[in-house]
Amino acid sequence: MAPRTAAQPSRATRRRCWWHLRQRWKMLVVMLGVFEINPEHKFYNLTAMIKEGINTSIQTSMDTPETLTAEHFKAEETQSHEGFEMQTFAPQVFAKLRHSLNITEEEYMNSLCSDGDYLQFVSNSKSKADFFITNDKRFFLKTQNRREVRFLLSNLQAYMDHLEKYPHSLMKYFIVMQSVFYPDERINIRFDIKGCELGRWTNPDTGGKQIIKVLKDNNFEGQHIGLGRQKSWFVNQVKVDVGFLRQLNVLDYSLLLAHQPLHQDEIDGKHSMINSLAIETETDSELQKFHEHHRRLLPNCKNAIHVIDGPERRYFVGIIDIFTVYGWKQRWENLWKSLRYPGRAFSTVNPVKYSNRFCQWIQNHTQ
Repeated sequence: MAPRTAAQPSRATRRRCWWHLRQRWKMLVVMLGVFEINPEHKFYNLTAMIKEGINTSIQTSMDTPETLTAEHFKAEETQSHEGFEMQTFAPQVFAKLRHSLNITEEEYMNSLCSDGDYLQFVSNSKSKADFFITNDKRFFLKTQNRREVRFLLSNLQAYMDHLEKYPHSLMKYFIVMQSVFYPDERINIRFDIKGCELGRWTNPDTGGKQIIKVLKDNNFEGQHIGLGRQKSWFVNQVKVDVGFLRQLNVLDYSLLLAHQPLHQDEIDGKHSMINSLAIETETDSELQKFHEHHRRLLPNCKNAIHVIDGPERRYFVGIIDIFTVYGWKQRWENLWKSLRYPGRAFSTVNPVKYSNRFCQWIQNHTQ
């Protein structure tokens, strides 16, 4: 969904404005990392339009059909507001996706359209995308270019089919996405993993400032993802999701990863649930059938689809940035980096090599 103003400046003017705003954001993030988009902020009016437009759009998609048709995937709706228009693509398809995540339309609207100001988050990522965060930190809104939007819509049917077969996929979010790191009150370290080493280090020193830094592959050296009995499901689900992306000729995606220690009450609750399940099923055959349907036992917490509990830690995981197709630009970058960095592992490689290396990293670093 993207608001369109009635009178638009030229493309060159918009690009200059974007560039100047991004330079200001980079200066602000050094001091703040995450900051409030209050009435004095340049983007306050934009976020106000987003809230108004989303509010109207959600109300038109409240009645989710039981079965989606080809027309639902092609649907485009335009709502006119004072001073701008909001264009929405496949609204009932995305409503059904939210329903599969147990997110009601009321919850979605209350979070995205609340009176609380959005937050601006600028990470140390090389991505040119910009992020807004809802005031309750539950949802991210990510800017996408036209090519990425077209790619998303052209593969939306395949994506929904994948989620129907694998309901606990690690890719369950899109342009407005449920935050992988929600709730984040106890998270103090975050990683962005691509499975390669060139350019994959971030200086973790914040200089004493309240900055959220997302670390990378080389920062994770010597650590592991300790999942215990959950390892096999996690490794297999990553292979399935990555296999789907490989079929779409996609590369350069990441595993978002964060963790926090489990509290004793969470450990006790997990053991109680496992014992209860064992009593009810009496044998492992029912649990095996559960796994055969590509499901797992979800923890009793918020955002459970992106949470996996190991013996000692709670992990927040999700696969993101799934819009980069291996085209001529990526092929030339691959050739240049192969000559510039012979023998080094960099991110711009063909999707088969990327997916194999990515899965191997997960396998090697999960216990």
